[in-house]
Amino acid sequence: LLTRFLSQVGHEPLPPTIGRNVLGRKVLYLPGFFTYARHIVEVDGKRGLFRGLTPRLISSTLSTITRGSVKKAFPLEDMEHVSNKDDVKTSLRKVVKETSHEMMMQCVSRVVSHPLHVISMRCMVQFVGREVKYSGVFNAIGRIFKEEGILGFFVGLVPHVLGDVIFLWCCNLLAHFINTYAVDDNFSQASVIRSYTKFVMGIAVSMLTYPFLLVGDLMAVNNCGLRAGLPPYAPAFASWIHCWRYLSAQGQLFRGSSLLFRRAPIPAASFPID
Repeated sequence: LLTRFLSQVGHEPLPPTIGRNVLGRKVLYLPGFFTYARHIVEVDGKRGLFRGLTPRLISSTLSTITRGSVKKAFPLEDMEHVSNKDDVKTSLRKVVKETSHEMMMQCVSRVVSHPLHVISMRCMVQFVGREVKYSGVFNAIGRIFKEEGILGFFVGLVPHVLGDVIFLWCCNLLAHFINTYAVDDNFSQASVIRSYTKFVMGIAVSMLTYPFLLVGDLMAVNNCGLRAGLPPYAPAFASWIHCWRYLSAQGQLFRGSSLLFRRAPIPAASFPID
């Protein structure tokens, strides 16, 4: 988590190396996950890899508890599940109803767990400037409330929620249409294919909605008094839309999405080629 987030904020303490792409052309690659993790250990020791872990675990726990509570309040037994016997109109109606139910659970759990997510991000990003401003969960809660008020716990929430909603609807509807129109019932492995369609769509759609995750995480640390949230790492963004436009103009909307083969944002023509 730490290595990915540091690459999201653009902290690259190690120089890129020259490699070759699948076409054999020279390309600048940034250090991968393992090299970056080794650097963190050299600077902070092995404990450094677990910065922000406590609030992250609390955030995940709150999310799980909240989803369970919403499920109890609106039991799945009351929902109509899609069946192969349904006609097209009926099955689509059920998918929309199920997705709406999932969306409600996800949005509520995201709102409840987001304050701890913000704290986790800020604890992790202190690695960049070697700060100790956020030294624990309770300390962080008090500091954020004092400096930013209640709204400080929800910076970056909107892009996260939008990303969650778009992901759910795109994933569920695409999986439904593929299972309905592209998978032939006469095919012997049709049921097996249908069982994996949603999983595969989830991977594909998560790549498309990644910019929402990136913008949300960057807004969580932007202009909060930490070095990584201030120039030269990033401007003091007025809103998440400002952040999105800035990253888009820089061609950096997918920064940090890959942990292994990370191309440096420099064209191959900028260094000598044999």
